[in-house]
Amino acid sequence: MQTVLVTGGAGYIGSHACKALAHAGYLPVSYDSLEHGHAEAVRWGPLEQGNIADRARLDEVITRHRPVAVMHFAAYAYVGESVSDPGKYYRNNVAGSLTLLEALRDHGIAACIFSSTCATYGVPQRLPLTEDHPQQPINPYGASKLMVERMLGDFDAAHGLRSISLRYFNAAGADPEGETGESHDPETHLIPLVLDAAAGKRPNIAVYGSDYDTPDGTCIRDYIHVSDLADAHVLAMRALLDGAKTTAYNLGNGAGFSVREVIDCARRVTGRDIAVAEGARRPGDPAVLVGDAHRIRTELGWSPKHAGLETIIETAWRWHQRSHRAPAVRSHSV
Repeated sequence: MQTVLVTGGAGYIGSHACKALAHAGYLPVSYDSLEHGHAEAVRWGPLEQGNIADRARLDEVITRHRPVAVMHFAAYAYVGESVSDPGKYYRNNVAGSLTLLEALRDHGIAACIFSSTCATYGVPQRLPLTEDHPQQPINPYGASKLMVERMLGDFDAAHGLRSISLRYFNAAGADPEGETGESHDPETHLIPLVLDAAAGKRPNIAVYGSDYDTPDGTCIRDYIHVSDLADAHVLAMRALLDGAKTTAYNLGNGAGFSVREVIDCARRVTGRDIAVAEGARRPGDPAVLVGDAHRIRTELGWSPKHAGLETIIETAWRWHQRSHRAPAVRSHSV
């Protein structure tokens, strides 16, 4: 059985990717510092605790498991924190990734799938966002991810390390079978916050801005089910192992939902009232962020299986209810 090293494999998206890898016949080896990830999320292969900045530990793990490819999720991912503490993000996301890439180079691993983000685009100049849209990030988090994309391109040119960067929009939902799911600490994502309000864990859901130039005045975002993200990683890895060239793909549904639409859908799914507290716009929040994922559909044959907003929220709600009774899996990235 071929082995795949998954940095950040004990986190939200990483744990879903490990399950997808196992179902595709690979052995995922989770490499995670457990700063934000949880050991109980590692269920489909071994856990190797370590930091991506620790070259000696990387060498030890790579030598032991001899992976054919690497999926790189490990990163800090809070936009606000990246603004207040940019050094933390450049040290971990950029310098740590550099250490990882040098280890891959020296061990002859020539395939890397990178967890990138639509935050590399910055403020949209046109919609939907396509892969050739200018990349002008407006915060250190997005800038750190863009720098890793550029490093990957340079490592390909110099060392033959081919990569596919996957630029996510809003990852959401949970494993349909309830084996892993989302719970950040602190929580910043809309859907789990809405479900917290439905469950009575918070008095209401804050809506930041109701006067945007959108049909109902609230922001519109592109939500993609985390299991569909995981499937895309496996497709990208197989493409690299078959000789695909370095590139980047958007991962989104191509359709957006407003904040009010998310809240209304959550009311239907949970059968509960969800109080709303309207507030002012937040600086830097674009009215609409929607991605065009045509390229990955055409070139790799990716097709989301859980595209509907109701399906996304239903899986998130099942996990949300379960996680009140069991330790939650906190996310480290995107």
